[in-house]
Amino acid sequence: MKKLIAGFTAGLVLGSVLATSALVSGRLSAKAAIVPQANARSESTAKVVLENTRVRVRDVTFPPGVTGMHTHALPHVGIVIQGGTLVFKYPDGKSETMKLEAGGAGFREANVTHEPVNTGSSPVRVIEVELK
Repeated sequence: MKKLIAGFTAGLVLGSVLATSALVSGRLSAKAAIVPQANARSESTAKVVLENTRVRVRDVTFPPGVTGMHTHALPHVGIVIQGGTLVFKYPDGKSETMKLEAGGAGFREANVTHEPVNTGSSPVRVIEVELK
């Protein structure tokens, strides 16, 4: 078991170092997996923490308020780091309220367009693992 954990940790560290090196050198671009719509107010922050040919991992923070309409080009799994309530507004006028608990996870298909609204007073933070 210790060997398995050590191997996983070494792979994680190596992957992070390689991705960071590639981003810094300009050989790897953080292509838009999220496509902002016209007039989007992008107040959320997203930092790519790992990217390879199979996945892109982003650390996303949603501050209180509206973050802007956008489209996710890739299917993704979200793991909640700091919870809160997000209301997702859709172009067809529908909305969905999600109470996100730290440690929880969810999945979204590709090509979903929505506008997240953090209705709380604290940021909501999610790790998104986008599947290529």
